[in-house]
Amino acid sequence: MKKIIAVLLVLVMCLSMVACGAKAPEAAPEAKPLKVALCTPGPINDGAWSSIAYDAVMGAKEKYDIEVVYSENVQLTDMEAVFTDYAAQGYELLIGHSYMFGDAALAVGEKYPNVKFAIIDGTVGSENVASYSLGMQDAHYIQGAVAAMLTETNKVGMVAGLEGPAIIKCVEAYKLGAASVNPDIEVMTAFTGSSDDIDKAKEAAMAMLDDGADIVSGGANQANAGTFKACDSKGALSFGETTQRELSDSVILCNTSDIGGLLETAIKNVIDGTYEGGIHDIGMKDGVVYFSDFDAFSEEYPEEVVKAVSDLIEQIQKGELVVPKIETLTQN
Repeated sequence: MKKIIAVLLVLVMCLSMVACGAKAPEAAPEAKPLKVALCTPGPINDGAWSSIAYDAVMGAKEKYDIEVVYSENVQLTDMEAVFTDYAAQGYELLIGHSYMFGDAALAVGEKYPNVKFAIIDGTVGSENVASYSLGMQDAHYIQGAVAAMLTETNKVGMVAGLEGPAIIKCVEAYKLGAASVNPDIEVMTAFTGSSDDIDKAKEAAMAMLDDGADIVSGGANQANAGTFKACDSKGALSFGETTQRELSDSVILCNTSDIGGLLETAIKNVIDGTYEGGIHDIGMKDGVVYFSDFDAFSEEYPEEVVKAVSDLIEQIQKGELVVPKIETLTQN
């Protein structure tokens, strides 16, 4: 009996030692939120381009529980430095909200291959740099056509901001659209070199109006307010962007795009592992480019004009009309 008891005691001691030496299962490491940095060329309260980006990223922050920082009014000369700073801090997705961030993304992306870049309306691509090129030429082609239908002087204009591929393609499409209705129409164009200098835009628009134009389109984001002021003072018509129709009685139609959806898509792609570098062209046929105020326009303007515009939209959506993407300026 004593032997049996002794054996049992030894077994109990061994089991105790094993139990004490066993490790409890380790908990899976908690997933860290994606770190996203947004960089915009203008102020986040510009009521147009930069505002949309900010709102979209902040919406994604709530939806996907990500970590977000932003830099606004980033100048061309500072873009590479800003990207480098965010990459060095460990941010995983850097969003440049303009084609102007393209070169900086390529340069910094090469140094930080594990960092992903999303360039909105960009023209560059690499393994870790994705450009989402908006087909805004679709909307500006239609605006040009509308201008040619409504002008009484056979002279129209467009005041753009920064001179670069993403803006040039809109100006060239505007000219093509106007010429498609009237090959003899005169289309004046100007680049102010700024997306927020209202006075420069107003000055450029006034010059066109003084030269006989009766419709001047705004293609300079926040600075469009200057074009609208000029048109208001002369009783002329204008085109705007996003929701700018409410800023002036002169604005008859606004082009816009689901920029917010593009930014959210870029963020979601990184989160779910479907992100791909390269250039992605997206336009009216994809449902991304559209007119934010077409219903109001259709109630106020001649039925034949509204029908012609509707037909153009349908042709582009079906792929029957492909608006050329011209990124180099041609002669007016």
